[in-house]
Amino acid sequence: MKIGIISDIHSNIYALEAVLDDMESRNIDLIACTGDLVGYGTRPNEVINTIRKNRILTIMGNYDDAIGNFKMVCGCDYKDPKDAEKASLSMYFTSMETTDENKKYLSSLPKEATLNFNNKTIKLVHGSTRLINEYLKEDSKESKEVMDELDEDILVCGHTHIPYYKYYGEKLLVNAGSVGKPKTNKPSANYVIINIDNMSSFEVEIIEVNYDFEKIAREIEENDILPNDFARLIREGVSK
Repeated sequence: MKIGIISDIHSNIYALEAVLDDMESRNIDLIACTGDLVGYGTRPNEVINTIRKNRILTIMGNYDDAIGNFKMVCGCDYKDPKDAEKASLSMYFTSMETTDENKKYLSSLPKEATLNFNNKTIKLVHGSTRLINEYLKEDSKESKEVMDELDEDILVCGHTHIPYYKYYGEKLLVNAGSVGKPKTNKPSANYVIINIDNMSSFEVEIIEVNYDFEKIAREIEENDILPNDFARLIREGVSK
């Protein structure tokens, strides 16, 4: 069973389309998404429509929660007021751009899901099992705390925009990275594949996908609301 996990698309339809094309070439059996379909980019409706059209199992991210439930704050911990101001502009644009139907879809997304394959259980969340906006960074205290309490075999999350996987005893933590706004110091979209064989063992592969990131960067720069700095983040694959 090959499960493709995507996350943090952030209104970047061009990255999403490239990743879905790549998945098709790899004979993925199931695609799941750990949230944050919207925010930052210019194409929230196109991303949501593509996710819905492909019937991809999707977990609510903090940006999805903010837009779908009219909160207008993403719940991120911005230490720099300038970053908070940019996030507010992103929220404003995305809220104005996203259709009412798609807002309803975002608000209907579950905050977690559990899958069962070959006697293995996989829990999907956006941030962590504790909070939608908690960062489970690699080798962090928070990650260990969450994994110590986990009943399932595998926990899959997103939110950090950096893909990785790490074993905690026999339990596995997988971060799906980011399709549309990676923070890997590269502009390439990324996602993960979890392969569970008939012997109930599993392997994880981190995939990078090249795409025309200049397209989304130029659209951001041509937009009257979104900060131009978002285009730089896309081009450089950095957090700030």
